[in-house]
Amino acid sequence: MDLPSSAHIIYIPMVLLVGVMLGFIFGSRAARNAFDMERKRDAERAEARARRQARNAARAAEAGGDSDG
Repeated sequence: MDLPSSAHIIYIPMVLLVGVMLGFIFGSRAARNAFDMERKRDAERAEARARRQARNAARAAEAGGDSDG
């Protein structure tokens, strides 16, 4: 049974280190993109909610104005 060469002992940990670094970089980028998309979606929902409330308030005011006449 032959032992691996000394280059093998250096090569494998370096490949693992590069893999961990790339995984950290790509993972943090994906997490940041997901967080940004969630913030954007929350802002859009808040905007839609405000428009819906304004529309409902306008309808209520219109309906209330017709019944007074």
